[in-house]
Amino acid sequence: MSRVYNFSAGPAVLPEEVLQEAAQEMMDYRGTGMSVMEMSHRSKAFDQIIQEAEADLRDLLHIPGNYRVLFLQGGASLQFAMIPMNLMKNRVADYIVTGQWAKKAYQEAQKYGTAHKIASSEDETFSYIPDCSDLPISPDADYVYICENNTIYGTKYKKLPNTKGKLLVSDVSSCFLSEPMDVEKYGIIYGGVQKNIGPAGMVISIVREDLITEDVLPGTPTMMKFKTHADANSLYNTPNCYCIYICGKVFQWLKSMGGLEAMKERNEKKAAILYQFLDESRLFRGTVRKEDRSLMNVPFVTGDKEMDARFVAAAEEAGFVNLKGHRSVGGMRASIYNAMPVEGVEKLVAFMKAFEKEQM
Repeated sequence: MSRVYNFSAGPAVLPEEVLQEAAQEMMDYRGTGMSVMEMSHRSKAFDQIIQEAEADLRDLLHIPGNYRVLFLQGGASLQFAMIPMNLMKNRVADYIVTGQWAKKAYQEAQKYGTAHKIASSEDETFSYIPDCSDLPISPDADYVYICENNTIYGTKYKKLPNTKGKLLVSDVSSCFLSEPMDVEKYGIIYGGVQKNIGPAGMVISIVREDLITEDVLPGTPTMMKFKTHADANSLYNTPNCYCIYICGKVFQWLKSMGGLEAMKERNEKKAAILYQFLDESRLFRGTVRKEDRSLMNVPFVTGDKEMDARFVAAAEEAGFVNLKGHRSVGGMRASIYNAMPVEGVEKLVAFMKAFEKEQM
């Protein structure tokens, strides 16, 4: 069977070159006589894998020396607790709620202190990014939290909030490495890797060094302290070795593609093809305010649930899989991450045009 075009929101499509390389090394990684899956995380071979992965990520994002890169388990959802546990010195934090994941992070933070919802787009099913130019930032807030790209709803911050000098923490799970970003504008950037970087099971946190201290909330478990993992270079316990290995290959692939500037151009081209069709279509329409559209996740509907279901079924039969929208939004969603080729989006649009013609 030939490979399908996989529009899943995560776990998501990976570069074919990376999968082929991993397949070649599956039984014998570079003469070690074993797979990376079988390898000790304390071995010289794995030490080289994790060090190269970090160096390539630093290179791609131009990460300054005063930021640590941590390869952590528990996914992005564990960060919802880890961040307040490590940062809530005053027990106050401000949250901008632009989707399901920001909402869950906000709810989790309430267990550790006072979390203020200072802006939200829930009034219109998270279909836009609120104006963040003059927010009611709490004077004693330890940080301001955002989810930069909203996977479910297809929105993206085009301009970072004015935090009025407060620390910015950002969940970038579904836009990680899709375009360049200025790391120094953030205190912490983190993202689950299963959308744009690697297989499921890991989160990468980029944490400014001065935020990594022993001064955490009382009762914080050892495994939930950034310092535990920073001091051990992400090897305090057995990490997700195979995931780190694949992520490292994806970082190398991104560099070979021309880095994040080149990926941004490619992603803008893909998104433009799909959005232009949606704007002109008589059957399909996008659900997000134009100026807030994500380059990574594109939700759309026909306005008729039965028609949506027919389209999803027909698309799957034609080799375009995982287009069903999240249950909270309905309709369809095409996730067009870095590894989705331009050809995949072009073919999807051609299929949508043909489907529309049949229905009208």
